[in-house]
Amino acid sequence: MPRYVCSVDVGTGSARAGVFQADGQLLGRGVEPILLNRPSADYAEHDSENIWQSVCKAVRAAVRAAGVKAQDIAGLSFDATCSLVVRGREGEPVSVSPGGDDRWDTIVWLDHRALAEADQCSATGHEVLDFIGGTMSPEMETPKLMWLKRHLPKSWERAGHFFDLADFLTWRASGSTERSQCTVTAKWTYLAHENEPWRRDFFEAVGIGDMLERGTVPPHAVPPGTDLGPLTAEAAEALGLTQGCRVGAGLIDAFAGALGVLGPYAGKPDELARQMALIAGTSSCVMTMASEPKQLRGFWGPYYGTILPGLWLTEGGQSATGALLDHVIRLHGAGGEPSADMHQRIADRIDELRTVEDDLSPRLHVLPDFHGNRSPYADSHALGVVSGLTLDASFDSLCRLYWRTAVGIALGVRHILDTLNAHGHDIDTLHVTGGHTRNALLMELYADATGCAVIEPETDEAVLLGTAMIAAAACGLYPNLAEAATAMARPARKRSANSARAVRYERDYRVFLEMHKQRKALDEIGQ
Repeated sequence: MPRYVCSVDVGTGSARAGVFQADGQLLGRGVEPILLNRPSADYAEHDSENIWQSVCKAVRAAVRAAGVKAQDIAGLSFDATCSLVVRGREGEPVSVSPGGDDRWDTIVWLDHRALAEADQCSATGHEVLDFIGGTMSPEMETPKLMWLKRHLPKSWERAGHFFDLADFLTWRASGSTERSQCTVTAKWTYLAHENEPWRRDFFEAVGIGDMLERGTVPPHAVPPGTDLGPLTAEAAEALGLTQGCRVGAGLIDAFAGALGVLGPYAGKPDELARQMALIAGTSSCVMTMASEPKQLRGFWGPYYGTILPGLWLTEGGQSATGALLDHVIRLHGAGGEPSADMHQRIADRIDELRTVEDDLSPRLHVLPDFHGNRSPYADSHALGVVSGLTLDASFDSLCRLYWRTAVGIALGVRHILDTLNAHGHDIDTLHVTGGHTRNALLMELYADATGCAVIEPETDEAVLLGTAMIAAAACGLYPNLAEAATAMARPARKRSANSARAVRYERDYRVFLEMHKQRKALDEIGQ
């Protein structure tokens, strides 16, 4: 009897696959790069055919690494960034690129070309905004679709399918055009708690009233983990699997990470409400779930049933975190290419400097909103600020700036936590997953600067694990997603805050909040 599942995570730069046992143990994984086209500063595009080919290679590599037979893979599911894929009526790629090349048929999540369209959505004051924090983000799909119709009308006319990337992948795998309740609720203004979840008057108000029909978007979405059917013959051959493998409705990548780390609490809603997932990589997402909706301006949601049935999810985050540390390295004269070796070299030197100067560069402060403020202000126009620079251009000055940028990132998480807890939440534990678990400086700061207990999974593959839970529910290894999440949860390590540093970070936090005020004041003068 088949007893394994395969999960696929498509990020900004790669497709990763993992093969898991029914108890959540990872047996093997594969990674393949994907292409990213940057025609200008605020534009980012993928080639979805390239993504699918990379997915197939990654799955084959993971199965080989796991040493299992293809026929023993019972279920498959996908998570992906919230990127917009445009396909024609016959399923062919349709360009989203100003250059018109059909190869580039996907607007990447981080693309900010639709800022004006996002502002237009926010100006409507429509009820759907109450469930995305009151303000539309250019990282959501509605403004991207508006941009497409406005700037590439020929592509709009040719379109026959609009997909969130995770739904595109389940379509390629199974042939199903169903949409996951996770993707459309979180990024398409679908109101999953209502009988008529699509608010057509909103789409008409922003000029895309024909979006649902043109994009072949179903009237209702399906919960994550829903069985969408078996692999098609073509997909099974491409992936190296069999048609006995079932495909589960997937998740946005950050939601998969939240499920992966919060799985142990899936059947304990009261305990779950005290936990927050921090999925931290290029950018950072924070997520918390509760039994009752808590609307809060500046946070996305509350979203109904986007991960677990019957629960409302609130999402916040930071638009650039790992990407910001990379940027600091590139920006500084003593920096260069932000390779893993460079990050480690900087971290090692910071450790040396702190043995001599424990409170390192206390007059240097960084407001980390270099790519806007996602939470708690939901201000896509916000800019970063650095205060306290000198003429020092040495490598040590780069290390000091890097350290204080990391402090600013951690204080941004505290700002999010404080805002949530001031509006009905009671969060005291932070579950961290993603690339930041490999950055010892950030992991230390997440505990010390927030005052929370920090839980770090023993495996750094919580995103893949969350998607494996989806696959296990879809193929029937477990009767439902909550039981799959509980059974497949993996051990974790706990890190407590260092109370001796509390006064220092309390001072830094006061400066951090004051810098927000000063930036606003300067913007008002500039206007």
